[in-house]
Amino acid sequence: MEEKKQTEIKNLKSGSFVLLDDDPCRVDKIQISKPGKHGGAKARITATGVFSGTKKNLVKPGDTRVDVPIIEKRSVQVLAIIGNVIQLMDLEDYSNFETEKPEDIELHEGQEVTIWRYGSRVMIK
Repeated sequence: MEEKKQTEIKNLKSGSFVLLDDDPCRVDKIQISKPGKHGGAKARITATGVFSGTKKNLVKPGDTRVDVPIIEKRSVQVLAIIGNVIQLMDLEDYSNFETEKPEDIELHEGQEVTIWRYGSRVMIK
């Protein structure tokens, strides 16, 4: 399930998470301008998609509420590697699931790794 909470943009910091276009992103940079004569403070966010890796930008008033994803971090064990698909077992509830094998991480059967999960999206860290 995709869990999320809301917060004001001005409460975000570099390294925190935000949902942009239904894509969980990590905030790389945030700039908040001072309120002017004819308006409130504006926030400029530059973020990178956690699962997609795409760069995204957002400019909104500083008091605008945005969704913050609650990314689940779990320990899993690699059961089998079949081509570029990995079969994993959750070490808390012993459920099995499959995901694509990442190219940049060396994995072997029996190894314990940490995953990040948001909804149906899974990433091995």
